[in-house]
Amino acid sequence: MIELVGKVGSMALIDKEKKNIDYNVFAQISMCLRPGYVWVSSGAAEIGRLDYMKRSSMELTGDDEENKTDYAAQGQSILMDNYRKYVNSNYNIRQFLVEHQHFNNTEKREYLREVLERAAAQNAIPIINYNDAVSDAESRKLEIQSLIDSGKETVECVDNDETASQIACILKCKRLLILSSVDGIFLNPEDPKSLIPRITGETVQDLLQNVDVYRSNCKSSSRKGAGGAAAKLEYIKEPLKNGTMVIIASSRYSIDDILRGLTPQTRIGLTSEVG
Repeated sequence: MIELVGKVGSMALIDKEKKNIDYNVFAQISMCLRPGYVWVSSGAAEIGRLDYMKRSSMELTGDDEENKTDYAAQGQSILMDNYRKYVNSNYNIRQFLVEHQHFNNTEKREYLREVLERAAAQNAIPIINYNDAVSDAESRKLEIQSLIDSGKETVECVDNDETASQIACILKCKRLLILSSVDGIFLNPEDPKSLIPRITGETVQDLLQNVDVYRSNCKSSSRKGAGGAAAKLEYIKEPLKNGTMVIIASSRYSIDDILRGLTPQTRIGLTSEVG
């Protein structure tokens, strides 16, 4: 049984002032991970960029999509090495690189569900990332458009918020935790005192309508290419339909404390579940 699907954003893993990996955040997250958790981790491209700059004293100057591919290929091993360094040594960790095809194909979705559930029974923690290193944007768009034209419901998964939400749907987990560089969803993104502690509804329909109301206030993102809070609120609709409770919180806090409700956060779900 999968207790939790969690996701951490790229910038939540970075110390902006030092322009380096935030090892304290890596350690804090990793020490809370255990079998029964599935962890979706962004960060490969940004970590690869920082590593390239450290070794070359410059950034890549090519096409943005090509740069992302090259940075991700460089950062992926560093990302996993840090998880292995800090996760309890009694636990196995397993890397899974996924693409949109794994969610848009019934057989592949089922296979992914089986392998992730099997990991929990084998004392292993899956670490999942979108496979930026081999994903060509133009080819992906053509493949996605072909699926749309055929009338199929389509998942693109170019954002790990969407990836985590789709993983939560496949596993029908009880909770989906999304960690970011901020404390949750804000009524006014410019006002740190306007944190929304709960978004609820008596029925799924009421809940989704309330999510849309708050989504209309969200316009910012933490980095180029990210969808920000608005994208998070859109992607989590599918797991909410399955009865999954969603928690959005800052990576500054311990996962255990967040799950206990001891930190600032936004909890989203049916009133009967969230309270």
